[in-house]
Amino acid sequence: MAKQETKKNNYSAENINVLKGLDAVRKRPAMYIGDISSRGFHHLINEVVDNSIDEALAGYADKVIITINKDESVTVEDNGRGIPTDIHKEEKISALEVVMTVLHAGGKFDKSSYKVSGGLHGVGVSVVNALSEWLKVEVKRDGKVYVQEYKKGIPLYRVKEVGKAKQKETGTTITFLPDSGIFKVSQFKFDTISDRMRELAYLNKNISIKVVDKRNGGEEETFHFKGGIIEFVKYINNTRTQLHKTVYIEGEKEETPVEIAFQYTDVYSENIFSYVNNINTHEGGTHLVGFKTALTRTLNNYAYKNGLIKEGKLTLTGDDFREGLTAIISVKVPEPQFEGQTKTKLGNSETKSIVETMVGEKLSEFLEENPSVGKKIIEKCMMAAEARNAARKARELARRKNALDNMNLPGKLADCSITDPEHCEIYIVEGDSAGGSAKQGRDRRFQAILPLKGKILNVEKAKLNKILENNEIKAIISAVGAGFGADFDETKSRYGKIILMTDADVDGSHIRTLLLTFLYRHMKELIATGKVYIAQPPLYKIKKGKQEQYAFDEKERDEIIKRLKTNNKDSEAEEIEDANDETKTKGVTISRYKGLGEMNPLQLWETTMDPETRTILQVNLESAASADKIFETLMGDDVEPRREFIEKNAKYVKNLDI
Repeated sequence: MAKQETKKNNYSAENINVLKGLDAVRKRPAMYIGDISSRGFHHLINEVVDNSIDEALAGYADKVIITINKDESVTVEDNGRGIPTDIHKEEKISALEVVMTVLHAGGKFDKSSYKVSGGLHGVGVSVVNALSEWLKVEVKRDGKVYVQEYKKGIPLYRVKEVGKAKQKETGTTITFLPDSGIFKVSQFKFDTISDRMRELAYLNKNISIKVVDKRNGGEEETFHFKGGIIEFVKYINNTRTQLHKTVYIEGEKEETPVEIAFQYTDVYSENIFSYVNNINTHEGGTHLVGFKTALTRTLNNYAYKNGLIKEGKLTLTGDDFREGLTAIISVKVPEPQFEGQTKTKLGNSETKSIVETMVGEKLSEFLEENPSVGKKIIEKCMMAAEARNAARKARELARRKNALDNMNLPGKLADCSITDPEHCEIYIVEGDSAGGSAKQGRDRRFQAILPLKGKILNVEKAKLNKILENNEIKAIISAVGAGFGADFDETKSRYGKIILMTDADVDGSHIRTLLLTFLYRHMKELIATGKVYIAQPPLYKIKKGKQEQYAFDEKERDEIIKRLKTNNKDSEAEEIEDANDETKTKGVTISRYKGLGEMNPLQLWETTMDPETRTILQVNLESAASADKIFETLMGDDVEPRREFIEKNAKYVKNLDI
């Protein structure tokens, strides 16, 4: 027995595994692309497109075409210089094969080839190759056409010349099929791809990006914006009342190009989107700090200098100067240093002073040349300050009223016993009935339940002081415990997961949208750091004898019914129609849940709350600008854009209760 233990615990060179080539990528794919769900799946396209955008940034490409093929493979084609194909002096093989099969190989590391380059993870196309069932690359350069094919990252043959290219025709075409054995999803979403490509086209005004879907829908979109980020601001604000023409700032200092466009509207939230080398820096960073500092200082100085604010009458803060502001900040940094929880926060200290100096100088010039715009901006900021003061008084009044309980947690909150936020989660539940079942079915150690009564206020249309008067919103703020709006500190959140659990009907969807709007506008860091989730309760319960199974959509329902009938030879096959309530066929009962309250505590636990079996969707800021526009369209005052959105997307609606 002792010898057996010694052998089992022996740790020697035999235990050291060396993963060669791209084996490490296939072994731990999430380390390289973030995850293996929809986000990582679509990130494969971004990694390939980033190479094409780098060619455009360097001035060698102006066209990119992304095609989703019928077999779910994707083709990315550009008219850049083409990946080099000559022999690499160290690797002794074609440079094309090196780029496609070796991690961290490419021209991005040579600043004579690319001054700046995008790509958040910096792992390049070799990772896409490793995570693909197959990949084919075609390069046109030097008047010739070269190809190479791979299977799961392994070359099937050496790079070979297959023909002649047309005169002056250059570029790279990559076609790949993601490995179904690695990813949890298998279908690309046209809208997800289009949102990112639209964003890239706004940020790079000299490039045209076309997205083609050859599957059933046959959709196609081309993005090319000569106005660049000025048009980006216009796109975001087209459903809002714009107070003035867009302010545009452009320049370069210390080899760092800076582009900024901003405009004030009549809304109450701030919408600032910052980018570094085309990467959306969700967590901000030094470029954002530089912009905010210069904006506050310059507008404050202008207001006092021109007598728009009288000394001692009203003090404006940075928050006041950003209410109703839509801004795009795009900088190109030669050596970006990313920090933060999701590595989307710029850490380069020199960038702060570059942006701050440029904004200070050019905004001052703009205001002097456009005094009417300056006056409108200051008037908007003064209204924000007045609303902020009213909200502060409302908070102080609330504190005085609750002095005895010292702002205790809301009475309807059923808290958990564990206090470590990393191991705690809170379910924000629609209705007292579902809240009661959730409280009984939960694991009290780490799951808290906050039931909401009715629909919360639509914060898209409300002033700050009105928002703070809403009882349900106050309950959420108090339960999360991390503050609100400008005072919000994500690190003080009492829970590591905020899970929205609403009914699978129209009212439930509306309540979920209202909650997401509130979180996006006033607790955005929770979404940015991946702490917000949407529960997925089942739509159907299928029962046969003592067997009970749950289905989350019609397809799963039909598969379960078929399986149950196949297992019972005495039952005849029979078509099942959608059940509004309950449908009985031979031996099989199908129940359609209309609401969470219809489930008993055990059912709710097993289907929606048990971490071992539940499905929850993480909410992220992958395309923050598009999300902002959708929130404004759905929840804003302008009816026409909302009607157009509904007409365009009505065909995708499922489970609409009539």
